[in-house]
Amino acid sequence: MNPLPASAFVRDRVASGFRRIVSGDPSGAPEWVEQLKYGTDAGYFGPGSAAWAVHGGLPTLVGGIRALLMQALHPAALTGVMQHSRYEEDALGRLAGTTQWLTVVTFGDKAQADRECARVRGMHRRVNGVFEVDGVSHPYDATDPELLRWVHIAFTDSFLAAHEVWGGPIPGGPDAYVREWAKAGELVGVVDPPRSVAELRNQLAAFESDLRGSAEARATAAFVRKPPLPFAAQGPYAVLLLGALSTMSPRHLAMLGLPRSPSFVAQPAVRAMLGGLALALGPTSPSQQAATARVAGETSLWD
Repeated sequence: MNPLPASAFVRDRVASGFRRIVSGDPSGAPEWVEQLKYGTDAGYFGPGSAAWAVHGGLPTLVGGIRALLMQALHPAALTGVMQHSRYEEDALGRLAGTTQWLTVVTFGDKAQADRECARVRGMHRRVNGVFEVDGVSHPYDATDPELLRWVHIAFTDSFLAAHEVWGGPIPGGPDAYVREWAKAGELVGVVDPPRSVAELRNQLAAFESDLRGSAEARATAAFVRKPPLPFAAQGPYAVLLLGALSTMSPRHLAMLGLPRSPSFVAQPAVRAMLGGLALALGPTSPSQQAATARVAGETSLWD
């Protein structure tokens, strides 16, 4: 058997290393990805949906970093993470958990998505405590629909912002993505999530008075800026971070103590980085391939 050409060997190493980091599985192919091949329906979204288009694209890497930074601005959300998460000791493990939820809800069948959201709701029931704002103590509970709303809209806004800069067309447009992903919010307890870009912007604006650039928020932003990644991943991550910063408002950056990133620098750098990853990873992720195979199997059975 002939050995792989050098270029193919490098692509394979990059792809396997990337998938190990994102999935948290030593093989890069966790069992929950394999399970996406099986099920009884196309899921809550399905092929051709806005959610598949956005979450199946590599700009989600930029959106994920941006979402973490945005969520850190809310003192209750941040305190919940600091008091009940192992993000500093196991940042990659927390990333893997979030990746699993996003992927299963997007690409799994409805039963798989429901189970995954039940898992997340169960985790939320254990997250409660007290946070301080301007010296005044306030209780928080991760099952609070308004706290869940903040996490949901920060997530939705961030993934949409990244995709609009570095992604392709969205079936139905940005409004379709916001409307579709509202279902994911409802599945974890959000009441009446936004269903259009205008509603998303309005709900984000309504939270502005709650946001704080606290010492804890700045420390979290500093951690997100330089997480404990393998050496080979640090350079690519720095480029993705540059992209995330370029899509954030000057006010939010200042609150987090982060530098502004000019779009004329970030956009081509991120586009080149994502292009290189696309060459290594292929046109679709293993999760999307598994979901596509499941849907194709259903079609052949029903015809």
